[in-house]
Amino acid sequence: MYNCAIILAAGQGTRMKSSLPKVLHKVCGKEMVNHVIDTIRKSEIEDINLVVGNAAEKVKEATKEKNVSYSVQEKQLGTGHAVISAIDFLKGKKGTVAIFTGDSPLITDDTVKDLFEFHKKEKCFATVITSIVDNPTGYGRVIRENSKDVKKIVEHKDCNEEELKVNEVNSAMYCFDIEALIESLSKITNDNAQGEYYLTDVIEIMKNSGKKVGAIAIPFEEIMGVNSRIQLSQAENIMKKRINELHMANGVTIIDPNNTYIDVDVKIGNDTIIYPGNVIKGNTLIESDCILYSNSRILDSTIGQGVTVENSVILESTVGDKTTVGPFAYIRPESSIGKSVRVGDFVEIKKSSIDDGTKISHLTYIGDAEVGSGCNFGCGTVVVNYDGENKYKTIIGNNSFIGCNTNLVSPVKVNDNTYIAAGSTITNEVPKGALAVARARQINKEGWVEKKGLYKK
Repeated sequence: MYNCAIILAAGQGTRMKSSLPKVLHKVCGKEMVNHVIDTIRKSEIEDINLVVGNAAEKVKEATKEKNVSYSVQEKQLGTGHAVISAIDFLKGKKGTVAIFTGDSPLITDDTVKDLFEFHKKEKCFATVITSIVDNPTGYGRVIRENSKDVKKIVEHKDCNEEELKVNEVNSAMYCFDIEALIESLSKITNDNAQGEYYLTDVIEIMKNSGKKVGAIAIPFEEIMGVNSRIQLSQAENIMKKRINELHMANGVTIIDPNNTYIDVDVKIGNDTIIYPGNVIKGNTLIESDCILYSNSRILDSTIGQGVTVENSVILESTVGDKTTVGPFAYIRPESSIGKSVRVGDFVEIKKSSIDDGTKISHLTYIGDAEVGSGCNFGCGTVVVNYDGENKYKTIIGNNSFIGCNTNLVSPVKVNDNTYIAAGSTITNEVPKGALAVARARQINKEGWVEKKGLYKK
C-alpha cells in the first residue's frame, strides 16, 4: 500500500501577532512544521507535500533540507481549499494520504502509525483523529453513528444545540483513500458560516455515498494546535516534559525537570547529572558521566565523557573527555578543547584549539590560536589577535608556561617547553626551551615621593 502525507502550512496565524509565519515558531528548538515533518518521517512515510501560502519563501527556506515537495495556496479559503491546492501532488497516486497541520507539533509517530494501521484494518475510506475533551468550545464536533462510524464533522459555528453537547472533537488530522478524496473534493462548497471550503465536508460527502468513515481517539495533548503565544508556551511545556522524561528513562539524572531546557535533537549519555537552569540547544551531544552544574548554555556542541561544566557558555565547539569548564567561562564557536583541560573562571576562548592537559585557570582570553598540550596560562593572559583591521594567528607549543599578564601579539609563535615571564608583551618568536622576558627593567628612584610632596603621614 502506497502512503504519503500532506501538511497544511499556508496560514499566517494572526493571533501570534508576529511577522514570522505561525508554523515557523519554535517548540523546544525546532520549527513546528519541522516537528511534524520529522514525526511523519519516523513513521516511515517519505513522500510529503507541504501546502504553503503566506510567506511561502520563508517556509520553504526553513524546510529546504527536509526533502519535501510544495504546493501553493494562493488565497486562504479554508482547509478544503488548501488540500485542493495540492491536487497535483495527489493525481495519479493510489493508496492512502494522511493530512496534518503544520501548527500541531505534539503529534507522535506512534499515533501516525496507529492511524494508518486502523485505516487499513477497518477498510475505511476516511479516518479522523479525534479527542474527548471536557470543554469542546471552538472545536469541530465529531458526530458518530451508533457510537462507531463517523457520520459527519460539524464546525463549532455551524453546530445546532444538540451537536454542541458532543465532547468528541476533530483534530484536523486525517487519513483518506486518495482516489475517494479527489472525487469528494470536487463536491465541496463554501455554503457555511465562514464562507470557506471545509475539508470536514468531505467526511459527510463520503458517508452519503456509502463509504466507511472511521475515527481513532487520542489524548488531547497530541492534537493541540498552536494559535497564540499562550498556546505556544503550553506546547513548549508539554514537549519539554516529554524530552526530559525520555532522557531520564535513558539514565540521565535531571535534578529539576521543570527548570531544565533541552532541545528535541539533543543527545545525552547515561549517568550524566544536570542541575537546574541549564539550557541545552541544537544538535548537541553530551557523553556519559558529565556534570552540568546550574545555569549553563550549550549550543550545537559535543561534550566528551566525564566533563564538568559550571555556569558557562559553550557554542558550536567540542570539549574533550574529563575537561572542566567554568565557572563563568565562554567558549565561542569553532573552538576545540582537548581532554583533561582546565578552562577556568572568566576565561574566553574563540576559534581556537587547546590540546590535552592544558590549564587556563582564570581571567584569560585566547582567540585564533593553536595551543599545544600540557601548557599553563597565568592569570590575565591575552592573545592579542586583532590589529583593528585583520585577525592573526598565534601558535603555542607543548608544555609552555605563560606567566601572568602576558600579551601575545599575533601573529606570533611560542615553541615547545618555553617560559614567558609575567608581564611580558611577546611580539617575536620564542625559541624552544627559552625564557622570554619582554618588559622594561625596574628602576627604583628612592625619595621620589617625598621630593614631589606626595608623602602622606
